[in-house]
Order: sequence, then C-alpha cells, then structure tokens
Amino acid sequence: MSILARNITKKFGSFTALDDVTVEAPSGKLVALLGPSGSGKTTLLRIIAGLEHADAGQVLFEGEDATDRSARHRNVGFVFQHYALFRHMTIFENVAFSLRVRKKPRDEVNARVHELLKLVQLDGLGKRYPAQLSGGQRQRIALARALAAQPKVLLLDEPFGALDAKVRKELRRWLRKLHDEIHVTSLFVTHDQEEALEVSDEIVIFNKGKVEQTGTPDEVYNKPANPFVLGFLGHVNIFHGRITGGQATLADGSQVKNAGGVSDGNIAAYVRPHEIDLTLEAPAEGVGTEATVLWVHRAGATIKVELEVEKTKELLVAELPREKYAELRLERGVKVWAVARDVRIFSSDYQI
Repeated sequence: MSILARNITKKFGSFTALDDVTVEAPSGKLVALLGPSGSGKTTLLRIIAGLEHADAGQVLFEGEDATDRSARHRNVGFVFQHYALFRHMTIFENVAFSLRVRKKPRDEVNARVHELLKLVQLDGLGKRYPAQLSGGQRQRIALARALAAQPKVLLLDEPFGALDAKVRKELRRWLRKLHDEIHVTSLFVTHDQEEALEVSDEIVIFNKGKVEQTGTPDEVYNKPANPFVLGFLGHVNIFHGRITGGQATLADGSQVKNAGGVSDGNIAAYVRPHEIDLTLEAPAEGVGTEATVLWVHRAGATIKVELEVEKTKELLVAELPREKYAELRLERGVKVWAVARDVRIFSSDYQI
C-alpha cells in the first residue's frame, strides 16, 4: 500500500506549518521524515492519519483519494511517542483493544494478540500492566497494538523519543528487523539523524514547512542538495572564500577544487570532520591550511581534535582514527597542517 501526500498546505493562524509539500512512501518501504522541531513532520503525519485536515492538497493510498475519509476509515496504525497505553488494562487487553472494538470473535482476538506478542518478543507478559514494563517494552506493546487490526500503513511519531540512548539503539535495530518481516508501508517521524540514516529505506528532510531533499540514506548524506541538508546531517566545518575564473580560494589562501560547479563569486566551503587529514609536514603549496591544536577529545571510537586556523583564527574540528592520532602524538599547542579530502562548495548567499 503506497502513500502519497500531494501538494499539502497547512496553516495554523498566520503560521504555515506545511507549504505545498509532496511526500511519497512506496509500497513496503520504511520512510523517515527527518528535520528540526517545528519543521512540519508531525503535522504531515497527522494529516495522512486523518487526525488533521489539510488546507490544500490530497492524501492517496495506493492511488485512491483518501483526503475526505475519517481517521477511522483509513485503516492506519499510529504509534505515539509516549506509548498512549491504557494503564488500567493488561498488556493483553491493550493489544486486543482495537479488535474488540471491531467486535472480532474471541478466538480470533486471542490468536492475533498471542501472535503479536510473540512478534514483538514479549510473549508471556500478557497479564502484566504497563506500569510493570520498561519504556522499551511499553513501546513494543504500543507497536503491537497499532498492528493488531492489520493496518494498511503504519505511522510512527518519534516512537523512541522518550527512551534513553541505549534503548533507542536497540529498538531501532529491532524495528528494522520487524519491518523486514512484515513489510507494512511505514512513515516515521524523527529528529535523530543517526536513527533515520540507520533504519530507513528513504529519508525526507524537512525545514520550515518545506521538503529540502528526498533520497536514500546514502544519497542525502553523500550528495546533499544544499547547505541545510549537509549541516543537519552531522557537524561540518564552514569556511568562506571566493571563486574567480573557476578557481576557489578560501580566506586563509588555500585552494580547493570547485567540485560543485559554482559560478564566480563569494562561496562557503563545507567539510565534515572525518574528511580532514592532519599532517606534521607542510603539503604542496596552496594545499591545506596551518593550524594549532587547541584541544583533544580522546573518548570514543575516533579522536576529535579542535584546532585554530593560523591565518583566520577560525575554529576547525577534525576526527582521526586512533592509529593516526597515536602516530602524530598530538597535544595542545602542536602546529599541524589540515588537508581536506572532500570539500562541498555552495554560494555563500544561501542562508541556513
């Protein structure tokens, strides 16, 4: 069951939450709606679910117009951030709720609930109450309840937002595995870049009520459409400069390739920390920039090095493998040369 939200506009008073937005989730895919708070992700999800009505645009399920259908008749499973479980009901009854509302036979309800509890790896806990479960277990039950009525599509609004970092990582791996088993077309809202990149088949990046880019995790990360996407998907170093005659020169005098094909004028060059090499010896003239080590963060799988560019006094952050750090023996005050392996250039007129 494919989902198409086409040319959706939604305003709340003078505030435009969604401005002519089109988002598609192909049948059987897990699509992430990613962006900062207030960018329109949850509003779109609620419009698709029928919990909000758009001022303009259409919602189509498998090509059929569902814009005017009520939430009840859209057969959509919805998982909220804060579980929304019934505290006075057992886990079994929470999962069975939507089936009982539909007056399904008792044997069918029992079989379906036991099937779902096994699917979410919580079989044997049916007699417990929500308060007796951990946050991660409660969210699994919320997902089982959303799947009980065999929805055509599954919508998840920050499903792991209320959980701690370790549990989030465990559950997102579990969600990916579960999705590969059941293949229900799913849209999930998140502001966690790592979560979206790890779990989804496709990512739709929102900003201020508009879609900035849609693509696979590899496409949006390695081929960002604009500076917002590049900056949102992890930390970047930004350097200003100018292109003249096709040659890009930064403020410190170093030269970089004009890989983006930007025309002559003021530019901003974007470099991710892991795309910077540090060396104790000066490279070829015009390549790299001299910098002084300000701080070394040794915790983690890679070593983060903060530096100050000699000529411009700009802050530069590099990430090194532990082996490279041990080879360089970097300490505060050491002079090094920083050479970028990959630089993305955009016109500096672009505002993030």
